[in-house]
Amino acid sequence: MTHRDNAGLVCSLKFVTLLVALSLELLLLGAGVQLQNNGYDGLLVAINPQVPENQNLISNIKEMITDASFYLFNATKRRVFFRNIKILIPATWKANNCSKVKQESYGKANVIVTDQYGARGDDPYTLQYRGCGKEGKYIHFTPNFLLSDNLTAGYGSRGRVFVHEWAHLRWGVFDEYNNDKPFYIDGQNQIKVTRCSSDITGIFVCEKGPCPQENCIISKLFKEGCMFLYNSTQNATASIMFMQSLSSVVEFCNASTHNQEAPNLQNQMCSLRSAWDIITESADFNHSFPMNGTELPPPPMFSLIQTGGKVVCLVLDVSSKMAEADRLFRFQQAAEFYLMQIVEIHTFVGIASFSSKGEIRAQLHQINSDDDRKLLVSYLPTTVSAAAEASICSGLKKGFEVVEKLNGKAYGSVMILVTSGDDEHISNCLLTVVSSGSTIHSIALGSSVVQNLEELSHRTGGLQFFVPDKSDSNSMIDAFSRISSGTGDIFQQRIQLESMGENVKPHHHLKNTVTVDNSVGNDTVFLVTWQSSGLPEIVLFDPDGRKYYTDNFITNLAFRTASLWIPGTAKPGHWIYTLNNTHHSLQALKVTVTSRASSSAVPPVTVEAFVERDSTHFPHPVMIYANLRKGFYPILNATVTATVEPETGDPVTLKLLDDGAGADVIKNDGIYSRYFFSFAVNGRYSLKVHANHSPSVRTLVHSIPGSHAMYVPGYIANGNIQMNAPRKSVGRSEEEQKWGFSRISSGGSFSVLGVPMGLHTDVFPPCKIIDLEAIKVEEKVTLSWTAPGEDFDQGQATSYEIRMSKSLQNIQDDFNNAILVNTSNLNPQEAGTREIFTFSPKLFTNGPEHQPDGETRESHRIYVAIRAVDRNSLKSAVSNIAQASLFIPPNSAPIPARDYLILKGVLTAMGLIGIICLIIVGTHRTVNRKKRGDKKENRTKLL
Repeated sequence: MTHRDNAGLVCSLKFVTLLVALSLELLLLGAGVQLQNNGYDGLLVAINPQVPENQNLISNIKEMITDASFYLFNATKRRVFFRNIKILIPATWKANNCSKVKQESYGKANVIVTDQYGARGDDPYTLQYRGCGKEGKYIHFTPNFLLSDNLTAGYGSRGRVFVHEWAHLRWGVFDEYNNDKPFYIDGQNQIKVTRCSSDITGIFVCEKGPCPQENCIISKLFKEGCMFLYNSTQNATASIMFMQSLSSVVEFCNASTHNQEAPNLQNQMCSLRSAWDIITESADFNHSFPMNGTELPPPPMFSLIQTGGKVVCLVLDVSSKMAEADRLFRFQQAAEFYLMQIVEIHTFVGIASFSSKGEIRAQLHQINSDDDRKLLVSYLPTTVSAAAEASICSGLKKGFEVVEKLNGKAYGSVMILVTSGDDEHISNCLLTVVSSGSTIHSIALGSSVVQNLEELSHRTGGLQFFVPDKSDSNSMIDAFSRISSGTGDIFQQRIQLESMGENVKPHHHLKNTVTVDNSVGNDTVFLVTWQSSGLPEIVLFDPDGRKYYTDNFITNLAFRTASLWIPGTAKPGHWIYTLNNTHHSLQALKVTVTSRASSSAVPPVTVEAFVERDSTHFPHPVMIYANLRKGFYPILNATVTATVEPETGDPVTLKLLDDGAGADVIKNDGIYSRYFFSFAVNGRYSLKVHANHSPSVRTLVHSIPGSHAMYVPGYIANGNIQMNAPRKSVGRSEEEQKWGFSRISSGGSFSVLGVPMGLHTDVFPPCKIIDLEAIKVEEKVTLSWTAPGEDFDQGQATSYEIRMSKSLQNIQDDFNNAILVNTSNLNPQEAGTREIFTFSPKLFTNGPEHQPDGETRESHRIYVAIRAVDRNSLKSAVSNIAQASLFIPPNSAPIPARDYLILKGVLTAMGLIGIICLIIVGTHRTVNRKKRGDKKENRTKLL
């Protein structure tokens, strides 16, 4: 082979290598955080637009993550570190060396920096809404936490705190402390402080200094003025999920150091398994190995990114399929609403269309007035093409041409792709779309849309929607209402209050009430759409009884829409609307109501609907979530209903719950959840969530839920008490909810495959019980849990299988061979009901039981787990493992609780008094007997 041949071969290999590397890089774009060669790439930190500009904030974020990277590398035994981080700064900040955003946005951030809208606490926390080992939603820091060095004494260094929260977010482990249960009774019947590991030392402290623990504990609470303070100098190296602030703590608890008895969330959620066990089973650790050598990894690389002008292009299918089922007509109604009401002012908007070829209908126009909006509406397509073919790639190509006219690139732009076409060639432009820097929101109309359409949205971080061919479905308008700029500024975003659609008979009406609460009311719009040519008669009452009629609405007879804009701030209260079908045939009447925040000082109530994954295969269920918030405070006790529309068939409604059972992992965190498994057909399903609240029911909790980094009140240093500044309260006063509220959110769409035709056998087992608790009451153990259903969390199971063991390993690894508890008298109740069952462990623990090698047979603790069984003998997964202390051993010390000591003193005193009384009575009887004897003897002598 000649030198030239060798050179050509080398060049070819280099080209192939470059192409492969480039392809991999493109594939990873928009895919979130990725782990490659032990380093995390793509971590996104976003600063909320409401945060005042402060360059020190950026410097401290960089310093925090740099420190965290080295700490994480050592804590994971040279396994992972942070390599590339992007910091998204608000558009209003001065930008130095900033790059323009591509597909990044505030809503996609892994870490958000924002104030808590009135809350005074600075707890860093992670919002976890799924179970053990599952990723969380985001990490939250306040600007004050990142700027104030005074907080590091209580929380520890920011880098350590970041690693604590990263473990929550990435690996789904939970906190190992518990402020609500600061101590517990261990297997030897001794009182222990909740901690992990148990080797961390400290002392009880009363108001006047160190004191014995019996002076500090009353029943199940610390006596006021008492606390347990840890020594500042420790030998224990674990655990980061307990107290990351200790200088000696450099690792996570593993199987040998984990405290399985502590009543913390890690034990409850992960069935008493250590954080390190969960972490090492993660995908990150399955695909990476410890780095060789002793060198530290390089420090992270940071890049600042900033949003420029907001650019949107509508990419619209006009193939002949759009003429079916009024698709084009319903799209026109939704697009007009989007252009006139939803898209923010100063946004650049263009329009492209496609059938077999693409076409530019409108170059970019900046929206500065209603006239600009009306002009764009005039460019919307009004007819369809004769061609049945729909080339999505051709349409997107024209869309890119439109947006690139502004800055030469498509970076940061948004494409709203609407199609009913079946295009098998989408993959031809996938890499081009992903590398464009544009975000693609896809709206699929009807059941013939190609299945891989959603890949465009998935890979670019866009939303995906499905609109069924039903005349009374409002899914199209709901989809456009959900699409916003993604800046995170909830005070500027439009909030949907109502979405109603119904097929109304001739000379009948559609009537309903919309609640406008105090947190919204600015820029309120009522939109009415109808199907046939006959304009309905509209009557609207505001809370004061003022009437609005059809003539007050602005109508577009071509698109069959009528809208009413309420000037100023809409009156809070109940607005009642009535739509009369004056036409001579059945027609679909629909109403949409949207509004904006009434004040920049009070955050509005928001609801975000989403699913755990956007596709599933029968019989695996879909988990539906609705995140209900006011600022960052969760809303409790709301009525949250999900409506799921399949491609064909009737919609299914499902009540979502925040009860900490079934699909809902944590109770009262404002995230309402439920399993959905009522699959009628294969294909796409559309999701919408409606949340409302009665004004008479308490709405807000007094703290922000989530997995928090521990704040340490103080330490013991060289025998001296060193207290930190008191932790600021994160509570808030309850607001008066005079009117309640109503919210609507589209949850996008998901796809289901593998649904069998016709009737099929039962394949849905009861759901796993995740809240099993065990309490020892005298000589018995009382169990409590939330009842699962016949099918997941719906219906009523047939029976329970409860097993117990003195060995944790036995019940963890071999549940089927643990001791079976008699449950013949236990009949399951309806799903969601609280179950209580009491049994005597004496009847079961005296018999033989297999013990794992090396495990002692003497144990004063039992472990209990449960699973439910349905009528077809399908069994749920084994529940979380609950534990309870057994009886007091003969040689064990009594529990040194204060109330017990008092009781003991009282009983002792009563016993002594009783003995004294018996002695007195006995002495008195003896004396009397002797006196009687002496008198009898004297009488005898006299005789």
